[in-house]
Amino acid sequence: MTKRWVIKERADAQTAARLSEEMKLSPEIANLLVQRGITTYEEALKFFRPSLEDLPDPWLMKDMDLAVARLEKAIDRGEKILIYGDYDVDGTTAVALVYGFLREHYSNLDFYIPDRYKEGYGISDAGITHAIEEGFGLIISLDCGIKALKTVARAKAAGVDFIICDHHLPGDALPPALAVLDPKRADCPYPFKELSGCGIGFKLLQAFCLKNHIPLKTLYQYLDLVAVSIAADIVPIKSENRILAYWGLKKLNKKPLPGLFALIEQSSFRKELDITNIVFGIGPRINASGRIAHAKMAVNLLLSEDSGEAARMAEVIDDKNSLRRNFDSSITEEAHKMVEQDPDFKDAKTTVLFKKDWHKGVIGIVASRCVDRYYRPTIILTESNNKATGSARSVLGFDIYEAITECSDLLLQYGGHMYAAGLTMELENVPEFRRRFEQVVASRIRPEQLVPQLEIDQELDFCSITPQFYEVLKQLAPFGPENMQPVFMTRQVRATGRPRVMKNKHIKVQLVQEGSELTFDAVGFDMADYFDFIGSGMRFDIAYTLEENTYWGDGTLELYLRDIKFEEE
Repeated sequence: MTKRWVIKERADAQTAARLSEEMKLSPEIANLLVQRGITTYEEALKFFRPSLEDLPDPWLMKDMDLAVARLEKAIDRGEKILIYGDYDVDGTTAVALVYGFLREHYSNLDFYIPDRYKEGYGISDAGITHAIEEGFGLIISLDCGIKALKTVARAKAAGVDFIICDHHLPGDALPPALAVLDPKRADCPYPFKELSGCGIGFKLLQAFCLKNHIPLKTLYQYLDLVAVSIAADIVPIKSENRILAYWGLKKLNKKPLPGLFALIEQSSFRKELDITNIVFGIGPRINASGRIAHAKMAVNLLLSEDSGEAARMAEVIDDKNSLRRNFDSSITEEAHKMVEQDPDFKDAKTTVLFKKDWHKGVIGIVASRCVDRYYRPTIILTESNNKATGSARSVLGFDIYEAITECSDLLLQYGGHMYAAGLTMELENVPEFRRRFEQVVASRIRPEQLVPQLEIDQELDFCSITPQFYEVLKQLAPFGPENMQPVFMTRQVRATGRPRVMKNKHIKVQLVQEGSELTFDAVGFDMADYFDFIGSGMRFDIAYTLEENTYWGDGTLELYLRDIKFEEE
């Protein structure tokens, strides 16, 4: 699919030059820093050397004093404490963090994860019933609860207190919990608003440690869980999240918790793990247990203290992930056929597909894959409990939640945000919803929003790519939202010989820039269709990231091609 290249404006030249001189950095690296809002020596030093001592004071978070006091009271009284979390990666890592840490200091506690299919997202009635019947006096909810007004009120009426640890945007009213920890509260002065759900749990424990003179290094043993949550929940990796992710990755690569080590072994990673490895390797495995079976399986793995037991559980979860991949692959293939065999989709601005036997646990993934292929707002629906239920995914800059809201009279329920949403309707409403949704999107979406955008950080000549440049570039990591891995563009390159096709779909080629003798190996994943053009000797422009190939031991720099534009384009 043709991509629209958008080259970022170069940073202020004077600021970049000053930073380059003060930090002894190349002009290219200084430009990248200023583009990211890092303009002074002090800011650059903190960026390159994240310190746990720079974590904001947890007591700045609204209700933190109430939360810690209630937790201490529950421990002093010997009350039963229930750690309640969502079934995704952020929720399960948060439960493993808080439960795993507290059990070192207190034994009368348990955890609860709702069933994705029977209970759905958030604080469920079944969960409250369980807490009441089992005599829990305090519930600590993680990664959920900020909009659970009715269920929290029901718990309160039954004498069960709530500490809510959430990072989602609150509604007009807060639940009647004893404490609500959420930096997105309008009245919360906490300086960083983008923590993960697991990150909020970490702040609660940080404050608990400070109040009770518990060495923080005992809490830092769980930073690998926080790093996994940050990566999988796609929160901005800046400010406090950068510090937590930086040190969490160090823990993950040096001495991970037994459960995470077992998942790493199942993932067969050969080199140091980064955010991408978590997103595509560890995260999907943790998620698979909740998609195919029950997410408490993932929590039990993450809490395991025995390496043998962890290895066995990780193998079971890996089997669930393989099953998830099979569902994902077969349903995606069916979805593609439905689009490509239906002439109505040719000029459509949306993709809305329904099949009653598609697995509910993977339809969100399938929606994302359809967006990758056709690049238009997409909703994938299946049948569940005699209703049509689905997941929606959007394209850059288009608010799919707003478009769904325009069709809300056809829906039983819906929720979400700009780029992702969930919805449920009566089965008979699917055709009319498809028609209305297409009508709404077609009237609002701009033509350029239907073309995928590739954002390029800066233009780079091959002569600027040196081992020293790459060593500093690596220190910009961990990469993720608001600190993405830099994408470079180089003009007028050509192949020095015939390219090679790998696995019938990838391409490997050696490239040289016009006017230079420097050559670099380049890999283009899913770019085998370019074989004849590249091999013809034509000149072209490339967009790419820089990677280190360590497969044969010695590291060599390699270009990972993101896109190619030939002269006629």
